Amino acid sequence: MRLFVAVWPPAEAVDAVAKVDRPAVDGLRWTTPDQWHVTMRFLGNVDDPAPVVASLRDRVRPLAPVGVRMGPSLGRFGRRVLHVPVSGLESAAAAVAAAVTDAAVVSPDVGRDDDRPFHGHLTLARARDRGGVDLRPFDGVVCGPVDWTVDEVTLVRSHLGRGGARYEIVDAVRMAGSEA
Repeated sequence: MRLFVAVWPPAEAVDAVAKVDRPAVDGLRWTTPDQWHVTMRFLGNVDDPAPVVASLRDRVRPLAPVGVRMGPSLGRFGRRVLHVPVSGLESAAAAVAAAVTDAAVVSPDVGRDDDRPFHGHLTLARARDRGGVDLRPFDGVVCGPVDWTVDEVTLVRSHLGRGGARYEIVDAVRMAGSEA
């Protein structure tokens, strides 16, 4: 099964993103509200999620909940991804990365993505092909800021299809902090 670890935004953040104008742009595919999340780590195809869940419980449960901020404006990764930045998840992302390493389940289809630094973001749109799209017209578009507290991470299964990805939560791990 195709898995990733994610944080889901609260309704207030989803509402802020939904207010962003999403014009038709040739070659750009907009994501939908049910797809809006912050990917902490992509795992790829994994046969058994149990070791990942156990490792996330070991590494993430002891963390205290963290305050994050989405926005205040859109960002982009080159010509391929339009996103809303989310800051404050760096320590949680490091714990998730350690958990995934401990579980030793990352599939070969992930490539070298696991070596890239974490940049928290919620993907708003993607270019349909590698050539990308001119995303500069979106520079400075306001989205937020929205602050919230993250107190859990989820292991998510991705079902790919013609209408875009559909997500299924496999398990959730709460950040218990000093209660752990």
